[in-house]
Amino acid sequence: MRFIKSLHGVRFKKFSPNSISPSKNVDLGLRLGLGFSTGNCDYFQCRSIVTSCRAVLLPRFGGSEVLEVRDNVSVPDLKANEVLIRAHAVSVNPLDLRMRAGYGRSLFKPLLPLILGRDVSGEVEAVGNSVRSFSVGEKVFGALHPTAVRGTYTDYAILSSEEVAKLPDNVSHVDACAIPFAALTAWRALRSTARITSGQRVLIIGGGGAVGFSAIQLSVAVGCHVTTTVGRESIERVLEAGAEKAIDYENEDAEVAIKGHFDAVLDTIGVPETERLGVNVLRRGGHYMTLQGEAASLSDHYGLAIGLPMASALLLKKQIQYRSSHGIEYWWTYMRADSEGLHEIQRLVELGKLKVPVEKTFPFVQVREAHEAKDKRIIPGKVVLEFD
Repeated sequence: MRFIKSLHGVRFKKFSPNSISPSKNVDLGLRLGLGFSTGNCDYFQCRSIVTSCRAVLLPRFGGSEVLEVRDNVSVPDLKANEVLIRAHAVSVNPLDLRMRAGYGRSLFKPLLPLILGRDVSGEVEAVGNSVRSFSVGEKVFGALHPTAVRGTYTDYAILSSEEVAKLPDNVSHVDACAIPFAALTAWRALRSTARITSGQRVLIIGGGGAVGFSAIQLSVAVGCHVTTTVGRESIERVLEAGAEKAIDYENEDAEVAIKGHFDAVLDTIGVPETERLGVNVLRRGGHYMTLQGEAASLSDHYGLAIGLPMASALLLKKQIQYRSSHGIEYWWTYMRADSEGLHEIQRLVELGKLKVPVEKTFPFVQVREAHEAKDKRIIPGKVVLEFD
């Protein structure tokens, strides 16, 4: 990594693209959204300016073999509301695997090469001029939104200040980086969409994964009564997390085992069978939310111009259908940046009421091996990449 001399309390003007001669690295940086800004320049305050670093690039879609660890990838200048984080650990999410294989290609293909990764935990290296809530050297964690082009598989990640929270003292960087993207996905569904409240009944279909397990803990923290479907190996863990009933979907008939009606259903599996189950156990006025919306898949198949309108029409059709037949609300849900949600997640982590267990860590440079292990389901649980 190359650095400009470290200076304390000094403001530096951002470079204009016209002030440097073209180069291969600058062109790569501009294509990635990594390089120099192109409009009016902001000012920022920092301890050190990082000009380049290692990053895992995705030059084309495919298997784990397409991932490339490269040195000297440009680090972009900070916007006024952004935070530069020196990464200590980043997690591998299912979305990373899907994007690597081509999910979202209608949006991302013109922007290749990409940097994958959504979660990060590390230390603040620099802050934009308008950022007042963080200081250089502070330990933080956070998550980028799903469509970010410059992800967190890099020595230095850039997030907006709304996407970052201070790291609680009782959690390591490895454990912290596994939490925010999954927990914010669950938060978006349960708190922002369904607006669950104490005393309500919540069903989590697929409570053994990171999003489902986070959803259980968030619901319990609100005071809800939680039922979940999981594999046998996860039953003890979800009960310890506060679920009142755990149904072994491999050996039990969930439609028979689930009793009563629910105020909210979060379906992390999203196949026709689980959709039918979730819709049928909701009381009138309840919310069914699935992680498997079809906007990206339809756009990938038909292109953005046709696929997005098709997806909107399909969602509207289902919403009208289920309101008429069942009196319920139907949603496709996804993660989005939510400062309020992230700070509530931070509070619950600090209280020991929210965690996502990490099954295995890999050195950052072994990202191919980490992806391959997830692709082949050698490691069913959460995988984290650690930086040296």
